[in-house]
Amino acid sequence: MSHKGGSTVSAVRDWLDSAHRALVEHTDVLNDLNVFPVADSDTGVNLSTTVGYATEAAQLIEGNDIGELLQHAGRAALEQARGNSGVLMALTLTAMGTSLEVSTRVTASDLRDAFSAAQVRCWSALTDPVAGTLISVLEAVSKVSLPENSPDGSNQQLSDWMDLVVARGSHAVIDTVDQLPVLHERGTVDSGALGMLIVLVELRSALTGDEQRHNPVPDIIRDYSEHSGHSENHASVGFEVMCTVELSALDAAELRHELDGAGDSVLVSAVNETDHGYTWRVHVHVEDPEEALTLMRARGQAVNVSVTSLGSDEPRVSP
Repeated sequence: MSHKGGSTVSAVRDWLDSAHRALVEHTDVLNDLNVFPVADSDTGVNLSTTVGYATEAAQLIEGNDIGELLQHAGRAALEQARGNSGVLMALTLTAMGTSLEVSTRVTASDLRDAFSAAQVRCWSALTDPVAGTLISVLEAVSKVSLPENSPDGSNQQLSDWMDLVVARGSHAVIDTVDQLPVLHERGTVDSGALGMLIVLVELRSALTGDEQRHNPVPDIIRDYSEHSGHSENHASVGFEVMCTVELSALDAAELRHELDGAGDSVLVSAVNETDHGYTWRVHVHVEDPEEALTLMRARGQAVNVSVTSLGSDEPRVSP
């Protein structure tokens, strides 16, 4: 990874690469903390795998347009996204890319707008969004004020602002303990929220070139993961079903409504525009996977289909 810092396409590529490596490094603790929306112990795997797809895609884009790179990386990640947290992370990258389109460098103000766009995109993709998750961290950092002791649009302002972002993000992660009953009961933070903080810490390092600034992640892990081991009381049942399918906007809305009736944790989000509508990444938790698959296939040809037991680490991929 480059240690020069900056706000260019090269820095963004470095960010995605280092974020992927950091998520891989923290996979076990993120898996162990994972209890919401279901305790299926896979948030670390889902986040690291999904960001890995984004990292690979970012290496294939030429040019200096940061927005174009992030959109391409986000869409590539979304097509293969793993789990609820993976879909939300891919949507974050895609929305940031849309906000930063035609930018060859980014300022603190630009990034604040990009975080806000990401929070809105993730919130709108969920049928029943709640506080105390990855989205809460995005919302918190999008409201961080710009430092007034450095020139607007300067690299110094961006550097100072990223310190504030990491600090506010760490507080938002800690706040999740009291925002969701299951987290309060266990005294732990939300796994997806902590994953987002890890990504933000790596963003600061890539933009500033300084890896020696205080990293709050180890402190949070030390203070809030002591009782993170799963118990039988939190064993999960049912299946996670995911696919990519080409649909019109109307069909996608109707499918989302049908899946709401069949299960929960529904996510339906557009990936790419096509001649006949859009490709959509679809996610749902259900007791009967065949019911969800039937609904998906009735609307279009489902690809990248996966069916994973929420009570097991072993995925079952449907043909």
